[in-house]
Amino acid sequence: MSVKRSYLFKDGKKLTLGERTLVMGILNVTPDSFSDGGKWNTIDKALRHMEAMVKDGADIIDIGAESSRPGFVTMPAAEEIERLLPFLDAVIKECPVPVSVDTFKSETAEAAVEHGVHILNDIWGMQYAPESGKMAEVAAKSDLPIIVMHNQDGTEYKNDIIADMKEFFAKSIAIGAKAGVKRENIILDPGIGFGKTVAGNLEVLRRQEELLNIAGKEYPLLLGTSRKSFIAKTMNLPVEERMEATGASCVIGIMKGASIVRVHDVKPISRMCQMTDIILGSE
Repeated sequence: MSVKRSYLFKDGKKLTLGERTLVMGILNVTPDSFSDGGKWNTIDKALRHMEAMVKDGADIIDIGAESSRPGFVTMPAAEEIERLLPFLDAVIKECPVPVSVDTFKSETAEAAVEHGVHILNDIWGMQYAPESGKMAEVAAKSDLPIIVMHNQDGTEYKNDIIADMKEFFAKSIAIGAKAGVKRENIILDPGIGFGKTVAGNLEVLRRQEELLNIAGKEYPLLLGTSRKSFIAKTMNLPVEERMEATGASCVIGIMKGASIVRVHDVKPISRMCQMTDIILGSE
């Protein structure tokens, strides 16, 4: 957590990275999310859940209108936007902390920017093949922070997994630079659960600190392990019983340099983060 950054958004909301571990609370407004699909699919339910997460310690609320569960089939951007915007408008109006939008489609991201979102969260790291360069253009024009997640089709790596991931990130950073994305607006995400085997996910977690430096430059890192299937496959746990294992992976992640953790169970994980920061001398 050596990289320090401060963001001041147009509506006066602020975000500071590098002083303590930040917690991103997940707000899925999808009917089919792998973990909590359908639970928050009315505006009133979504607002109550957002309020609870902020009360429990969330520093960012991440809202997504399309599931990225294993095997998902992507929806048209128009459909995603139609589902997203009523929730996004309501949440941004009521939420006291910055709001990020979880989308890999530039059209959806652009609509979210127009409606006041604070952070872009792209599971294809500005490399979604059908839209070459377009997400980077949205990020550059908006001048907002963008979370650049590692992803790939399949789970095979031509070299060492970390070396290949660093190559992916270097390409994303170059795509962003070409479009005008400021380096200080880029936050990296190792993409646990995306394009990796269980063994691959575990190796990335063990070696996460190697991803903090790309081509001689340091970047903050977001870690998203919450309730993911690698926990089920290593511990044989149903989705509703993966909080403790999620917490363990977050603590290890913080020790290896993560600045933000993205989680469903905000209250217990937030407390784990606070204690970890105290032990490490970050708080």
